[in-house]
Amino acid sequence: MKKLSLGQISDYEIKQLKVFKTVVECGGFSAAAAELNISRPTVSNHIASLESRLGMTLCKRGRSGFILSAEGSVVYEQTNLLLDQMDQFRNTINNLGDSPNGVLRIALSDTFSTDQRCKIPEIYSKFCKLAPNVTLKVEVEHMSDMERQILNDQLDLAFIPYHRKLEGLHYIHLFTDNNYLHCGQGHPFFDLDEDDISIDIINKAKLIHAGLQPHEEIYQNLSQMNLSGSSYHYESRIGLILSGEYICFLPEEVARPYVEGGQLRVFGRDKKHFALGAAVIFKHNHKPNRAKELFIRVIQDCFSGAVMQAPY
Repeated sequence: MKKLSLGQISDYEIKQLKVFKTVVECGGFSAAAAELNISRPTVSNHIASLESRLGMTLCKRGRSGFILSAEGSVVYEQTNLLLDQMDQFRNTINNLGDSPNGVLRIALSDTFSTDQRCKIPEIYSKFCKLAPNVTLKVEVEHMSDMERQILNDQLDLAFIPYHRKLEGLHYIHLFTDNNYLHCGQGHPFFDLDEDDISIDIINKAKLIHAGLQPHEEIYQNLSQMNLSGSSYHYESRIGLILSGEYICFLPEEVARPYVEGGQLRVFGRDKKHFALGAAVIFKHNHKPNRAKELFIRVIQDCFSGAVMQAPY
């Protein structure tokens, strides 16, 4: 395919690039069509038109599956940069006025949205009254993904369990969870007397953990244990514990409904436990972002000016 000289990029070509980005991230035309809620032939037409406009083959498709060409990999990389720059430009301009505008991108760890201690509904309510023109884009993400996206300016703020402190991120400590060992019905520990559950048998039991690089206190608790599986989200960890096959550290408040319902048992409180903070993370930017600044002020107001350091 003969390469053409690329001139001005129109809105229609921006749309085609967005379709191409979705195709790459979905791994094929059919999945992208479902994601975009358009037909597969429409996706194919967009990609063919973009290839014709650029004068190059972006991807190979057929029975062997979807494969990016070398040129397609470069176009995908540059498309991400272009779209990110457009979003940053839009948000920067929208935040130059007296009243915040644009999109505020927020992510939370699982359970935080409904954890009363996070005060999420109160924060949203106060913020929306103060900034009615700001669109909130909220997702549930993995902690390491949230850290990376904050550092890469793909997110504005995130609510995370405070496992570690990374250079470049700022933290607002919200509250601290005590984490204890739990097991489910059917596990050998469930009906044992507490005095019979020794450190030795705890260390030999199959443990599910978060799969993250932990802070020192967590590391000391895990270092001698039988790490038999990992799952980041509390919901999936609880499902594994309820099988009766595993033990797991859980925050006291997250596990409370299951403990009170008789589905889980907490044990070994005096043998192994650790504190885990909940924090809001963000990155300071030179460009103004009135929406983010206001959201941080609302958080500090809801937590009585919370600026405390995590307890480790």
